[in-house]
Amino acid sequence: MSESSQTIVVKEKVVKEKVVKEKVVKEPKEKVVKEPKVKVVKEPKVKVVKEPKVKVVKEPKVKVVKEPKVKVVSPVLHTFEDVYSASETDIRAKFTKCVKGYHLCNSSPINETIWEDLNSIIFSSVGIDVYSQSDGSHLSGMDISCSLGGISNKSAKYASNRKSIDISSYRLTTVCSEKNCGLPTEIVQEINNRKNFTYYSFIVRDELPDSVSYDWLLIPSNYIVLDPAAYTWEPTIGKRGKNKDAQVGWNTNEINGCKMSITFSMSSQLWMHIEMTEDMKKFIVASTTVSNKPLYNYIELVDKLA
Repeated sequence: MSESSQTIVVKEKVVKEKVVKEKVVKEPKEKVVKEPKVKVVKEPKVKVVKEPKVKVVKEPKVKVVKEPKVKVVSPVLHTFEDVYSASETDIRAKFTKCVKGYHLCNSSPINETIWEDLNSIIFSSVGIDVYSQSDGSHLSGMDISCSLGGISNKSAKYASNRKSIDISSYRLTTVCSEKNCGLPTEIVQEINNRKNFTYYSFIVRDELPDSVSYDWLLIPSNYIVLDPAAYTWEPTIGKRGKNKDAQVGWNTNEINGCKMSITFSMSSQLWMHIEMTEDMKKFIVASTTVSNKPLYNYIELVDKLA
């Protein structure tokens, strides 16, 4: 037999063993009972109703109307009475400022010439029109012409503890002197002829070591104690020396403590002695006290202001 036929025989004799496979009995799968899904009932969304926006109505802006500024105008002083009724913020305040301004540079007291200038400034500052000034002229009579009338400026110093003042006035040599004593009627007429003004404007001072007090009086020129015709005039007789028993001038009686006199040896100058009675004090327009220690000299003032 050939090889190939042998092989075939072998194949025929081989009993093929059947491999019995054990049947694996699978445990029955437990049926997992799924818990029923709980249906989550969603709470219905509560619709939030928004409150309607309240429209805030803005209050209309109130336009603040500013009151117009009232320009304070100092009253114009037309009459003598206006001057005395003026408020503290007017003529009195201007007087104080003017006097203080002068003493910023000057220690010497205010004299007649200076007073004329200061008085004009004060008048102008309160609406009293100043038409002219004598500019320090020594001519007798009016010094300032203004809307109040003519003004004669005088300065004096208090005597006897502010109880009296003495005011110098006209030189009257044309009507009375050592050579020609004259007559009272002529003297009175001459004095009144020179009174070409309406008011006397006196500035009266009281000097202290570090300060000066001033009173300003404005008096009608025909006020009784300033009127020469109101007095009785008598000769003044010398009591000693070469003029003993000779007439050396004129003097008067007293009216309310006031009197007048003329002395030939003093260029026949008229002097008025004025007692500061309560009636006289009523003519005080303004008063002030200032330092007599200057803060500047004129050079410093120019350097500061010019």
